[in-house]
Amino acid sequence: MAIPVWAIKLVKFGAVGVTGMCIDFGITWLCKERLRWNKFVANSFGFSLAVVNNYLLNRVWTFSSNNAHWEAEFGRFLVVSLAGLGINNLLVYLLHSKMGASFYLSKVVATAFVVAWNFIANYYFTFR
Repeated sequence: MAIPVWAIKLVKFGAVGVTGMCIDFGITWLCKERLRWNKFVANSFGFSLAVVNNYLLNRVWTFSSNNAHWEAEFGRFLVVSLAGLGINNLLVYLLHSKMGASFYLSKVVATAFVVAWNFIANYYFTFR
Protein backbone atom coordinates (compact mmCIF):
# COMPACT_ATOMS: atom_id res chain seq x y z
CA MET A 1 0.00 0.00 0.00
CA ALA A 2 1.48 3.29 -1.12
CA ILE A 3 1.63 6.22 1.28
CA PRO A 4 -0.50 9.11 -0.03
CA VAL A 5 1.42 12.16 -1.21
CA TRP A 6 -0.45 14.40 1.23
CA ALA A 7 0.67 12.19 4.14
CA ILE A 8 4.33 12.51 3.16
CA LYS A 9 3.89 16.27 2.83
CA LEU A 10 2.19 16.38 6.24
CA VAL A 11 5.17 14.65 7.87
CA LYS A 12 7.58 17.06 6.18
CA PHE A 13 5.35 19.98 7.10
CA GLY A 14 5.43 18.78 10.70
CA ALA A 15 9.23 18.55 10.69
CA VAL A 16 9.48 22.08 9.30
CA GLY A 17 6.96 23.15 11.91
CA VAL A 18 9.18 21.85 14.69
CA THR A 19 12.01 24.11 13.52
CA GLY A 20 9.57 26.99 13.28
CA MET A 21 8.20 26.21 16.73
CA CYS A 22 11.71 26.30 18.19
CA ILE A 23 12.28 29.69 16.59
CA ASP A 24 8.83 30.91 17.65
CA PHE A 25 9.09 29.78 21.27
CA GLY A 26 12.75 30.80 21.58
CA ILE A 27 12.21 34.30 20.26
CA THR A 28 8.95 34.68 22.22
CA TRP A 29 10.72 33.64 25.43
CA LEU A 30 13.68 35.93 24.76
CA CYS A 31 11.48 38.93 24.03
CA LYS A 32 8.96 38.30 26.84
CA GLU A 33 11.23 37.12 29.63
CA ARG A 34 14.56 38.82 28.94
CA LEU A 35 13.60 41.94 26.99
CA ARG A 36 10.32 42.36 28.94
CA TRP A 37 8.19 42.99 25.86
CA ASN A 38 4.42 42.70 26.03
CA LYS A 39 3.58 39.00 25.80
CA PHE A 40 1.39 39.43 22.72
CA VAL A 41 4.00 41.54 20.91
CA ALA A 42 6.66 38.95 21.80
CA ASN A 43 4.33 36.18 20.62
CA SER A 44 3.73 37.97 17.31
CA PHE A 45 7.43 38.63 16.73
CA GLY A 46 8.43 35.02 17.41
CA PHE A 47 5.63 33.80 15.19
CA SER A 48 6.69 36.17 12.37
CA LEU A 49 10.31 35.01 12.34
CA ALA A 50 9.11 31.42 12.28
CA VAL A 51 6.91 32.24 9.24
CA VAL A 52 9.91 33.24 7.14
CA ASN A 53 11.80 30.10 8.16
CA ASN A 54 8.79 27.90 7.47
CA TYR A 55 8.07 29.42 4.07
CA LEU A 56 11.62 28.84 2.85
CA LEU A 57 11.82 25.25 4.13
CA ASN A 58 8.31 24.35 2.97
CA ARG A 59 8.87 25.87 -0.47
CA VAL A 60 12.08 23.92 -1.03
CA TRP A 61 11.56 20.67 0.88
CA THR A 62 7.91 19.98 1.70
CA PHE A 63 6.17 21.18 -1.44
CA SER A 64 9.16 21.33 -3.86
CA SER A 65 7.79 24.50 -5.37
CA ASN A 66 9.26 25.74 -8.63
CA ASN A 67 6.87 28.66 -8.85
CA ALA A 68 8.81 31.50 -10.48
CA HIS A 69 6.42 33.96 -8.84
CA TRP A 70 7.72 33.32 -5.34
CA GLU A 71 6.60 36.79 -4.22
CA ALA A 72 2.94 35.93 -4.84
CA GLU A 73 3.47 32.50 -3.31
CA PHE A 74 5.03 34.06 -0.21
CA GLY A 75 2.12 36.50 -0.12
CA ARG A 76 -0.34 33.59 0.00
CA PHE A 77 1.81 31.88 2.65
CA LEU A 78 1.85 35.11 4.64
CA VAL A 79 -1.96 35.47 4.44
CA VAL A 80 -2.36 31.91 5.72
CA SER A 81 0.20 32.57 8.45
CA LEU A 82 -1.41 35.83 9.52
CA ALA A 83 -4.76 34.08 9.81
CA GLY A 84 -2.91 31.48 11.87
CA LEU A 85 -1.40 34.24 14.01
CA GLY A 86 -4.89 35.60 14.63
CA ILE A 87 -6.11 32.14 15.66
CA ASN A 88 -2.98 31.70 17.80
CA ASN A 89 -3.37 35.01 19.64
CA LEU A 90 -7.10 34.52 20.11
CA LEU A 91 -6.61 31.08 21.62
CA VAL A 92 -3.72 32.23 23.83
CA TYR A 93 -5.87 35.14 25.02
CA LEU A 94 -8.90 32.94 25.73
CA LEU A 95 -6.98 30.15 27.41
CA HIS A 96 -4.53 32.33 29.37
CA SER A 97 -6.38 35.56 30.12
CA LYS A 98 -9.93 34.27 30.36
CA MET A 99 -9.55 30.67 31.54
CA GLY A 100 -6.40 31.02 33.68
CA ALA A 101 -4.20 28.46 31.92
CA SER A 102 -0.47 29.15 31.95
CA PHE A 103 0.81 31.31 29.10
CA TYR A 104 3.06 28.64 27.60
CA LEU A 105 0.48 25.84 27.94
CA SER A 106 -1.97 28.13 26.15
CA LYS A 107 0.62 28.72 23.44
CA VAL A 108 1.15 24.95 22.96
CA VAL A 109 -2.60 24.33 22.59
CA ALA A 110 -2.95 27.26 20.20
CA THR A 111 0.00 26.00 18.17
CA ALA A 112 -1.64 22.60 17.69
CA PHE A 113 -4.75 24.22 16.21
CA VAL A 114 -2.70 26.52 14.00
CA VAL A 115 -0.63 23.61 12.60
CA ALA A 116 -3.80 21.95 11.31
CA TRP A 117 -5.06 25.21 9.81
CA ASN A 118 -1.71 26.02 8.20
CA PHE A 119 -1.22 22.61 6.59
CA ILE A 120 -4.68 22.48 5.04
CA ALA A 121 -4.56 26.08 3.82
CA ASN A 122 -1.03 25.80 2.42
CA TYR A 123 -1.69 22.44 0.79
CA TYR A 124 -4.80 23.66 -1.04
CA PHE A 125 -4.07 27.40 -1.43
CA THR A 126 -0.41 28.40 -1.24
CA PHE A 127 1.38 25.50 -2.94
CA ARG A 128 -1.46 24.08 -5.08
